[in-house]
Formats: sequence, C-alpha cells, structure tokens
Amino acid sequence: MTPVVSIIMGSTSDFPVMEKAAQLLNEFQIPFEINALSAHRTPQEVELFAKNAQARGIKVIIAAAGMAAHLPGVIASMTILPVIGVPVNATLDGMDALLAIVQMPPGIPVATVGINAAQNAAILAIQMLSADNAELKTKLAAYKESLKTKIVEANEELRKISYPYKTN
Repeated sequence: MTPVVSIIMGSTSDFPVMEKAAQLLNEFQIPFEINALSAHRTPQEVELFAKNAQARGIKVIIAAAGMAAHLPGVIASMTILPVIGVPVNATLDGMDALLAIVQMPPGIPVATVGINAAQNAAILAIQMLSADNAELKTKLAAYKESLKTKIVEANEELRKISYPYKTN
C-alpha cells in the first residue's frame, strides 16, 4: 500500500494531537504514513522528505509543530504539494505556533487549521483528495451528514434536561 497522505510532526510528543488525523484517515481507508522530522534538529531529512514526497506518491502533507513551528513552512518551501499546518499547543496556548504557521511569505502557502485541530486537517486533506475521487466524495458527504445527526441527537438530550425556568 502506497501512502497518499503524510503526517509529519516535529516531535513524537505531538502524536496525541496528530492521532486524531490518523484515526480519521484510517476510517476513510486512505493510506497514510506518520513520521517525526524537525526543521531545526533534522533539516537535511526534512529537505529529503519534502523534495521526494511527490515522487513517492504523496498527494497531501499534514505537518504539525509547536512553539517556533517552522516545520510546515519549511516543507511547503520545498514542494508543490499542498501542506496543511497544525499548530500544536506547546507554549503560549499555541498562539506562537499558530502565528508561525499562518504567517507565511507570498508564494509559500500553508493551509492552517486551528490549534491542535488535527481532525480538521485530516478532513481538509480528504476534501483535497476527493476532488477527483467520486467514492471518496460520497464517503465525505456521508461523514458531513453524520455531523448533523450528532447535533440533532444532542438537542434531543438537552430537551430532557429540566430546570424550573428552562423554557424548551
């Protein structure tokens, strides 16, 4: 099985956040790989990864990093593949990572999701992959419909809660 999505994190300490992306890609039966690479500690390996990802069959890269969070941008600077950045809350409530990832210079875009929002990164990757894949589009539509069902069910549960002044 050849991976089409690559999940890259700056450290294995990011895995609890990135596991949500892995779980969703697995649920959608999308082949993926997971690796730890550091823009600061293993820059040569990052370069090798980024420059060879497309030739290996990767179509989308999800890159997570905390603090200075250069990893997604460094990868994006070396590939034409779409890169989705996941800022990780390591310090400063994740704001340092968010700003480092979202504030890229012209010509080096990184699609950026919310702090610790690996699940949204996976959904965005699936949306990108579904552009030319009817089966994946159908799965994605069903998934999004299931999100509506969860809210309807939640409201049913909320209706059962009683307070003297609750009106619904």
